[in-house]
Amino acid sequence: MKSYLFIGVAITILVFVEAAKTQVFPNLGGQRAGTAAAQFLKIGIGARALGMGESYVAVANDAEALYWNPAGISQFNEQTVFFAHTQWVVDIDLEYAGIVYHLDPSNSFGLAVTYLHTNELKETTELQPFGTGRFFRYSDFLMAFSYARNMTDKFSFGLSLKYMQEDIAELITRGFLFDLGTYYRTGFESLRFAVAVTNLGPEIAPTGSFTYQNLQAESVEVSSFQSSPPPIMFRLGIAAELVDTEQHILTTSVQLNHPNDNEENINIGMEYWWQNTVALRAGYKTARIEEDFSLGAGLYLPTGFTNLRVDYAFTNFGRLGYVNRFSLQFQF
Repeated sequence: MKSYLFIGVAITILVFVEAAKTQVFPNLGGQRAGTAAAQFLKIGIGARALGMGESYVAVANDAEALYWNPAGISQFNEQTVFFAHTQWVVDIDLEYAGIVYHLDPSNSFGLAVTYLHTNELKETTELQPFGTGRFFRYSDFLMAFSYARNMTDKFSFGLSLKYMQEDIAELITRGFLFDLGTYYRTGFESLRFAVAVTNLGPEIAPTGSFTYQNLQAESVEVSSFQSSPPPIMFRLGIAAELVDTEQHILTTSVQLNHPNDNEENINIGMEYWWQNTVALRAGYKTARIEEDFSLGAGLYLPTGFTNLRVDYAFTNFGRLGYVNRFSLQFQF
């Protein structure tokens, strides 16, 4: 009951602050939109986290923590292999694979790979708006190595080192980034508190060159590009089980997000497990023009060799349609 009251008060305060900010203060954060590079890094990973409206940094107790909070990979005991697929908007697909290995009860390691790709795209120009006869592809690649340590029975720390590469036609953008995360169990019933900062790193810029024809039919070669910062995100969240029995588990999470290329927003998520077998999830995001609510479901299937968890999430993107997310976790 105490956790229920605490989470309820937190949600009320955060939503009130968000509403007051929207009505009273100018949208200063929104004016930063479009100022960061490598936007694929902002696409959330994992159907469980997405089903909870991305309010996950303080939940993060499975392999999906590889993306959301590296400190979370030490919050469970099973060796885990994780796969995720996202049917993104405008026929873009995102694939993700990760593995978590626990060296001992205090030290855990993780490795993850992200690959976003498109089909062949038709090249068009101002003078040839219906196509030049050439085609190109767009793809993004990310590899991350994570380490987490349980410093005490309540506090954990995590770090991820990441290499990213973005390819579009003849241009390539590369960069090294890192994530920092903390996870703290307060000891007050099931309440926990977490903070994560992701995609920290220097500004990045494309390398290579391309040639195009301007409106005067003159060939112009471009080989110098402006650098931009990566999409750094600060997340602060709290979570607790409002109900925790053998038959029913109900988890609620509230999260404040501060991106460097948009305004602050709040995510709220809930997850219900029945007999630790079937899960239902729902989430909501504030301060979003298109993306707002999400729904999800999960199924946990223990077997003799491995424990399998299958998750699905549906995210509404308004005028852009909807996005389907699927993920699998094999626990050993």
